Amino acid sequence: MAKNYYEGLSGNFSRPGLISPELGATLSQQAEDFIALKEDELPEINESYSREQIEAENKEWWPTHCEALRRARGDVLRGEYRKDLVYFCQDGPFYGLDQQSERERHWWALIAQPGVTMCWPIVMFWGEFVHFEWHCLDDESGEAIAKGTVCWVRRGHRGGCYFKSEQLTFYRDVFASPRLIELLKS
Repeated sequence: MAKNYYEGLSGNFSRPGLISPELGATLSQQAEDFIALKEDELPEINESYSREQIEAENKEWWPTHCEALRRARGDVLRGEYRKDLVYFCQDGPFYGLDQQSERERHWWALIAQPGVTMCWPIVMFWGEFVHFEWHCLDDESGEAIAKGTVCWVRRGHRGGCYFKSEQLTFYRDVFASPRLIELLKS
């Protein structure tokens, strides 16, 4: 039986065409607001900042992350990470915010390029864990240009993402053209 992974969330990013421009603008602003809540020290999970609260905050955050990617908001995407990020992927591992930044800029530029829509058909939450699968569709042909499976460990709004594990597959390009890099907001 099919499952709607977006039930109860503020926006559905499972396929193109489900987010109005007005909702997109609201989510984009919320993304900036959430980043501003990130604390310098990773907060402890305890009775005053529970696993349940963190999961609720991650569910609130999720649509803002999707909108940031669709809008090529590299500044927001980078702001979602903690400065001590650990990032495991086939090109990694990467530690901190500098080791992966150039490589990730190319990925963001490719998946947010004009004429392509990134979709997340599956997203699941468990405390500070956010698991999702994504694919990018060429708007004209419907062809998948890239896909991936990701796990973020995000300690809610106060903590941000401190661990990310990702498997990515790019079908058309692996590096973005200089023109696409210029479109990415830094």
